[in-house]
Amino acid sequence: MAQPESREDPEDLLELSDDTRSLLEANDLRPLWEVEDDLGNETADLEADIWKWEDIQAAIDGIERDVPIADLPPGFQRRVAVPLNTGGYNNAISNTIYVGVQTVSPGETAPSHRHSANALRFTIDGNEDMKTVVAGEEFPMRDGDLITTPQWEWHDHVNDSDETATWLDVLDLPLVLDSLNTRQAFENHELERQPVTKSQGYWESQYGRARPTESTEESDIPGPFRGNREATPPYRFSWQDTVQTLRQRAENDDPDPHDGYSVSYVNPATGAPPLFPTMSFRAQLLQAETDPHFHNTVDVYFVIEGEGVTHIDDEAFEWSERDIFVVPRDAIHHHEPDDEAILLGMTDRPVFESFNLYAEAEPR
Repeated sequence: MAQPESREDPEDLLELSDDTRSLLEANDLRPLWEVEDDLGNETADLEADIWKWEDIQAAIDGIERDVPIADLPPGFQRRVAVPLNTGGYNNAISNTIYVGVQTVSPGETAPSHRHSANALRFTIDGNEDMKTVVAGEEFPMRDGDLITTPQWEWHDHVNDSDETATWLDVLDLPLVLDSLNTRQAFENHELERQPVTKSQGYWESQYGRARPTESTEESDIPGPFRGNREATPPYRFSWQDTVQTLRQRAENDDPDPHDGYSVSYVNPATGAPPLFPTMSFRAQLLQAETDPHFHNTVDVYFVIEGEGVTHIDDEAFEWSERDIFVVPRDAIHHHEPDDEAILLGMTDRPVFESFNLYAEAEPR
């Protein structure tokens, strides 16, 4: 009778002598065949998930009611609710992108500080009297406005209105702290509010469509950080301008099969994406169901307008205005708006492109 074929893993047949095993353990060494199964598993697998605005609103209302900003510890004087990935990643929505929902009550100031993380604010509930102050300029936060707070720029949030202001915080903190396992540089300003040293519109005048003839001094964008990418300046993308550009795309161009009509938020210093070297952002207008595809990067979405469903692998995630959802790496996905919808798309794609590691395909 023929012997049944062995189903043992060949690696299980490898045996090390006690002496060799002792040498390895005494010197913190392991053979490759024992290490390879653990590679890439330092954090749990990210999962597709959705956070409904009704639940987020209730949470941030409770935090605002219970905790004044002034009572928070120095360095953490930001009142934020942070979505956590259900795959067991307990710090943020993914291991490269942090998203939070922040509120500032009438008359409050979120004190000035600066850090090495790239960050932006996307206004959910704002007005002319709610301002983010970046690098000496007050930027009004109207609904849908996107404001950059780049590396090592002083920034504070000042609510001089009689209504609570709410916005999205998006930073690359997990990439630096967790994925790269390094520290963030951070500093509190000596004053609660940084001095306003520039008139409104200054940074736009330096990086808008019409620019000064002389080149901007490098020192105008402070920071000890250097690399092979142009630094991102402080800038406010008004929603009025962004949605006008988006509508022009829809009236004149063909939609992308996977993303519908989309426009990228560009680095104002270069006029090209990505907005930050670590994160890219786009506004997407969906008027019809998109085609399925997948890629090896994380996509996070905030629903600006409309309702619909995004199919991620075998699950359907129904969304409506202000919901937040995440598409993990390599998940086959496509969008299906009920009628017309606009999404804010956020991705860590620039990190992968920097190393020639980005990959995208349609399912067979």
